[in-house]
Amino acid sequence: MKLYSFWRSLASFRVRIALNLKGVAYELITVDVDRQQHREGAYAAVNPQMALPSLVLDDGTVLTQSLAILDYLDEACPGPALLPADPKGRARVRALAAMIACDAHPLTTPRVQRYLTEVLHLDDTARAAWLRYWAAEMLGAVEARLAGDGATGRFAHGDAPTTADICLAGHALFARNQGLDLGGAPTVQRVVEAAMALPAFAATHPLAQPDTPESLRRAPTSS
Repeated sequence: MKLYSFWRSLASFRVRIALNLKGVAYELITVDVDRQQHREGAYAAVNPQMALPSLVLDDGTVLTQSLAILDYLDEACPGPALLPADPKGRARVRALAAMIACDAHPLTTPRVQRYLTEVLHLDDTARAAWLRYWAAEMLGAVEARLAGDGATGRFAHGDAPTTADICLAGHALFARNQGLDLGGAPTVQRVVEAAMALPAFAATHPLAQPDTPESLRRAPTSS
């Protein structure tokens, strides 16, 4: 398998975590979003949407969209399940994942940030306020879903990591990068700390990637 990834892409982070949890070997191909490499012909031929990540299977099939890739890996690859066995549990985990990947993340992607600055001409202060607002909004929403729910265990659902934890790890990292304190969302903080203590999560941290800028890079450790 080949994974097209960018160190700062939270969607790529999700897929790297899932591949590691499943123990799937893959070739990492980095695409520099800051240099607009995702819009160049070579990558556009792989994924016409010109978004990351893309997972190319051994037979040449190209999978896109992180949640769809996670579903594929869970169905096609042995190893720890990313979804619970029961229908209600699967629905809960999928809802938690969608809150982050479908509701919050699209509002903060690089292309949205570029639109805010290049088209709407928001200054850095206004753009930062936009990012902090949506990061905080989703932290509060997920905290409300997790806190006091009997289905919440060591992780977002029960005592094994699921797709929900994979998505939540990235959002928590983004929130911290916006200067937010996770202490206001104690259940989220506890769950994320448990997830990031796992090698499969820690090794795929954005700051531990081959294309992470040298000034930011650090060895894989828990968050």
